[in-house]
Amino acid sequence: MTRTMLVKELESFCRDCTKKLKLPTVVSKGDTKQEIRAPNIHRMRLPDSHSYEKEVPYIIVQLDNSRHVQKAGTEPFNTATVRFIFAVWNDNEQEGAEMLLNLMDTVEIELLKKVKIGKYFQLNVHEPLDSIIYPDDTAPFFAGEMVGTFIFPSIKREVDFGY
Repeated sequence: MTRTMLVKELESFCRDCTKKLKLPTVVSKGDTKQEIRAPNIHRMRLPDSHSYEKEVPYIIVQLDNSRHVQKAGTEPFNTATVRFIFAVWNDNEQEGAEMLLNLMDTVEIELLKKVKIGKYFQLNVHEPLDSIIYPDDTAPFFAGEMVGTFIFPSIKREVDFGY
């Protein structure tokens, strides 16, 4: 069970829990109408950060850091901190801010309800699940993030050096 597998499982989890949401896309030059769809879900980064407007609404599932701990005579313990980056678009600033909050709430509620992600990963409910809505004036784009810690099976050492 690798960190790559964790990110892929969380991508699938986010896709599943947000598939019924209908959020507006950016209306660009040459567009004939506005599209309404569920958010795009990406692993680690956007495919092209210079074309972020085409991806909105989106969620990025990004590994922040990980820890593997095994003290002498104990079982190994693996954790990974994952950042979820959320972005939406709306000409109406109040509606845009509320859409962002709703998208974040949708993922957070499902994480807290399910806790187990796929077959091997689990939200660490003993660590904070932090959220922040970016305070910058970026309208008509609205963004925020949520950070949580996940536990997953560790790799056992073949040799115990006793320290």
